[in-house]
Amino acid sequence: MNDTLKGKVALVAGGTRGAGRGIAVELGAAGATVYVTGRTTRQERSEYGRPETIEETAELVDQAGGHGIPIRVDHLDGDQVRALVERIDRDHGRLDLLVNDVWGGDPLAEWDRPLWEQDLDKGMRLLRLAIDTHIITSHHALPLLMRNPGGLVVEMTDGTKEYNDTNYRVSFFYDLAKTAVIRLAFAQAHELKERGCAAVALTPGWLRSEMMLDIYKVREDNWRDATAAEPHFAISESPRFTGRAVAALAADPDVMRWNGQSLSSGQLAQVYGFTDVDGSRPDAWRYIVEVQDAGKPADTTGYR
Repeated sequence: MNDTLKGKVALVAGGTRGAGRGIAVELGAAGATVYVTGRTTRQERSEYGRPETIEETAELVDQAGGHGIPIRVDHLDGDQVRALVERIDRDHGRLDLLVNDVWGGDPLAEWDRPLWEQDLDKGMRLLRLAIDTHIITSHHALPLLMRNPGGLVVEMTDGTKEYNDTNYRVSFFYDLAKTAVIRLAFAQAHELKERGCAAVALTPGWLRSEMMLDIYKVREDNWRDATAAEPHFAISESPRFTGRAVAALAADPDVMRWNGQSLSSGQLAQVYGFTDVDGSRPDAWRYIVEVQDAGKPADTTGYR
């Protein structure tokens, strides 16, 4: 994908770590200028409590061949988001891609507990981080994105519409958050279509984020060791795989064919032909339905 996005300007909101970092880096590898936002910098940490910073992500974008610009932004603060978009406008006069990847809800999620037993303040905070941040960012960024036809909004979530419509996602607030983001993409797609721009929802599969690697006490270079504790981790994918899905969408001159749809990284790999960093094409959501949820032994044959 070298230079397929040269001259394009992207905003990855929530690009500190995980899928956001993988997306930013792959956009850089395709030649884009990438604004990387988040709340954790080398000088200041968010309540998420992780060590990754937006500066590190921006440096990885540079190393990949793009231009990374880290800016600390709390995406619940409309004034901060407005100032961010105004800066992008001053610097470049355009925005070609908005990736709404703000999350930060994992420490707030209470798993396998019914709504009435959960901490309501934590649950409402999770929804604000997962949904309000996306709405606030799109509200301020879409006028700039619409300035040129072909703009794209990618709403990052967990689970496809097909899967989430029929499966409870372990926790009331998590379930609601991840399903709502898919609807955000659908609604924006409807409003953007007449302006020649598109919006999609995108989910990675079982993501080998920094936090997930820490949970299993492995690194990216030896992640398969984690399958001893969790055999189905064999279907997992790196954040770069999701990044390649976004880069492929952003470079597609016919991206309007996806407008309003719920997509997965594995699905798009079959269409665009990209691979994960190990050369495989993990199709996690098909695997989850046909193998993991079906109670079958872990076997990725035919799925990666």
